[in-house]
Amino acid sequence: MTFWDRLRQGVLGGLQPSRSAQFDSGSAATNSIELTKRHPVVSLSKQGADTGSLRVNLSWRMRTSDIGGRQKHSGSLLGRPFKFFQPETVQAHTQGVVNVDLDLGCLYELRDGTKGVVQPLGGFFGDMNDPPYVKLSGDDRFGAPSGETVFINLDHREQIKRLLVFVYIYDQTPAFDRTQAVVTLYPSNGPRIEIALDERAPQARSCAVFTIENTKDGLTVRREVKFVYGFQAELDRLYGWGLQWGRGYKTKA
Repeated sequence: MTFWDRLRQGVLGGLQPSRSAQFDSGSAATNSIELTKRHPVVSLSKQGADTGSLRVNLSWRMRTSDIGGRQKHSGSLLGRPFKFFQPETVQAHTQGVVNVDLDLGCLYELRDGTKGVVQPLGGFFGDMNDPPYVKLSGDDRFGAPSGETVFINLDHREQIKRLLVFVYIYDQTPAFDRTQAVVTLYPSNGPRIEIALDERAPQARSCAVFTIENTKDGLTVRREVKFVYGFQAELDRLYGWGLQWGRGYKTKA
């Protein structure tokens, strides 16, 4: 065997494990379901995940291109009528320490007609074992890796009519287009469900992420990802909840 034969065999032989490894790592992605515009719905009941605790996690981080390099895109802001929504320059030592405050919330409607909201503003943290069977774990103001989490007790699914999980931006923070936000659902059984807030909506202040509806066919998760320029009251009107809203504030950390 000549030198070139050995070289060719070594190169071709070296490629084969690499392709196999890439294929295997890709197949592991079947452990998650990504809801998109083309595939917006998944049934929790059909995959046997309509009992136990459903964990809903919000995580985010700044886009790398927005740290130290946003000025080069400043020309594209000309002509935008809502420039006052643009945040002040982000000061950060690392990508994880930034002035971002996304909040996770949930509008609920129970079978008996009870309606309300679980959210940090106003201290409406909910309850797992009593109505509304939805509980917010806390308020993360710094985009920590753990993010914010809502727990839904699906053992009481018969009392739940519908839920709307949403994300909103608290005062004086960057807009949605400057963050990479993902909402992930962790059912008691089956793959996790991921919803990326990846649509460009630089002036939006709130986003309806997904709904859970309890119908004769069971519990269904539907991707919404609808951005609005207002806050919870506008989401309420959009989905017909009919609650009365007032201005809310957070206590200082």
